Amino acid sequence: MKTKFNQKKTISRRQVLPFIGFSMLVPFFGFLNLKEKRNTTTKDSFQTLLKPNGTVVQVKESALKKATILRKNISNTSFLKWLTQ
Repeated sequence: MKTKFNQKKTISRRQVLPFIGFSMLVPFFGFLNLKEKRNTTTKDSFQTLLKPNGTVVQVKESALKKATILRKNISNTSFLKWLTQ
């Protein structure tokens, strides 16, 4: 009569080596560069603007095109008053 032993299947070193080897090859396939390629396609040009407190800010030109203009062609005196506020 044959008896069956309760043997648990263990993972040997030879079974682990292919997984380690494949994980070392993943960077060569270029899967990690997909995020960088997406970011480079959405490059916008920036325009430098001046805030009322005198600091400089860079703003995307696409945001400036969508912005509404409150006043156009203001005088120098009103601009200086706006800067000193």
